[in-house]
Amino acid sequence: MAKILYGTHWISEDEPCLALFEIHEQSPGSYGFHRYQIIYVMRGDKPAEYRLDMGLVKDGWLGVDQFRVPGGAYDSETDKYYVEHSVGQLREIAEDLRTKSTWDKRELAKIDKYNV
Repeated sequence: MAKILYGTHWISEDEPCLALFEIHEQSPGSYGFHRYQIIYVMRGDKPAEYRLDMGLVKDGWLGVDQFRVPGGAYDSETDKYYVEHSVGQLREIAEDLRTKSTWDKRELAKIDKYNV
């Protein structure tokens, strides 16, 4: 059975937070790619999605890494969510990740050590 994801227009910094994403997606109406901060909060016993449009990718987000920060987990056996962080805590982590210089992904995969 499919589950519905609820949306929300507001969040609070001390609210339980399942995850925070900063990703580039096509905007509604196909007005170019925008960077979105997507935050999943717990409302009662159900997750709700909040989206913040951070602007066009070409206007300042080129070369800035996209990321996903977990703040909790879902246990399918018990059908419960376990949340370890608040919105404010994940926003602090996101600010830190956003302002760090980008890192070489080839270094992670150790591509330079292989002949390709």
